[in-house]
Amino acid sequence: MHYVLEYDLVDDYVERRAAFRQQHLALVSQARDRAELVMAGALAEPADRALLVFRGPSAEAAEAFAKGDPYVVNGLVKSWHVRQWMTVVGDGATMPT
Repeated sequence: MHYVLEYDLVDDYVERRAAFRQQHLALVSQARDRAELVMAGALAEPADRALLVFRGPSAEAAEAFAKGDPYVVNGLVKSWHVRQWMTVVGDGATMPT
């Protein structure tokens, strides 16, 4: 199954992220290496949200990621939530039966 972690970012996210970017990217790399994180990135124009797609049996990995993410911990994320994504087509899609 897939889960989408959505971040609602602060207005000055782009200016503030540099201080925490290396820590955030290390966390991203670790989640990718564990095959939990499929893809991630901020939306552009404006950079007000970010989406991270996780794969696994539950939302646990996505929730744990958010709770430990330096962007969240240091206030660059106003709010976050995880939702199950019913993938139908694409690499690794888990079409419901």
